[in-house]
Amino acid sequence: MRRGIRVLACLTLATLATACGQANPQQAAPGTGTPGAGSPGLAHVHGLGVDPADGTLYAASHYGLFTVPEGAKAERVGDRMQDTMGFTVVGPNHFLGSGHPDPRDAGKAPRLGLIESTDAGKSWRSLSLEGEADFHSLEAKHGSVYGYDSQTGQLAVTSDQRNWDRRGQVAMADFAVSPTSPDTLLATTEQGLARSTDGGRTFTPLTGAPLLQLVDWPSEASVVGMAPDGGVHVSADGGATWTRPGQVPGKPTALATNGPSEVFVSTSTAIHSSDDGGRTFTQRQALN
Repeated sequence: MRRGIRVLACLTLATLATACGQANPQQAAPGTGTPGAGSPGLAHVHGLGVDPADGTLYAASHYGLFTVPEGAKAERVGDRMQDTMGFTVVGPNHFLGSGHPDPRDAGKAPRLGLIESTDAGKSWRSLSLEGEADFHSLEAKHGSVYGYDSQTGQLAVTSDQRNWDRRGQVAMADFAVSPTSPDTLLATTEQGLARSTDGGRTFTPLTGAPLLQLVDWPSEASVVGMAPDGGVHVSADGGATWTRPGQVPGKPTALATNGPSEVFVSTSTAIHSSDDGGRTFTQRQALN
């Protein structure tokens, strides 16, 4: 059984490494400045995050950034349709992202590097590594930004959002930084969950941990992970031991937590939410 899951995880990692590098086949007419009438809605979600300004859930996707309200249809933020591969909420109305440009931006470098929004995703500006880096996973903690660059397979860290320290090189689908230690990270790899205690320079397999695709670390002791088969795994001791309290239907593509009990998971078909730590989920939004 574990071998089957491992094969699935390997395929998932390969897919994540190559996904969304292609042009948007349903782009709006060049130069219009706004998405056309046939613009796609929310699909191919790569990142989730909750804005502490008002509790809004945001989904970063192949076709731009969307708000995901409860009981209502997701809405595009602004007019950008950039392929936002990496996404993280830094603070109120303050987001960081990465990926590929809006297909309407002719001549734009194919990789966004690190970009920033300070108006809840309505507008974005380039901070660094434009044309060079494509961060598939981003985290902002301890006054630094951590990013996994799919182009080089390296973890990179910056304290000023412009100058980067290239650290360990390891194939991963996702990573999470400890809320209490800037040098402690967990990474989901083909060999299983791995831990770093030197800021991401080296990683060591975490014995006894489940094979995970996605991971989030909301508090010192609490870690939440998603397996390739949609299984929800939770650790109450920083990753030392694990339980599997719940399940979501479909293959997970993005994970976010908000506080001690809220868990949000996107799959290829829908976004699901839990308010009991991942034990039970309800469908929040169907995807196109």
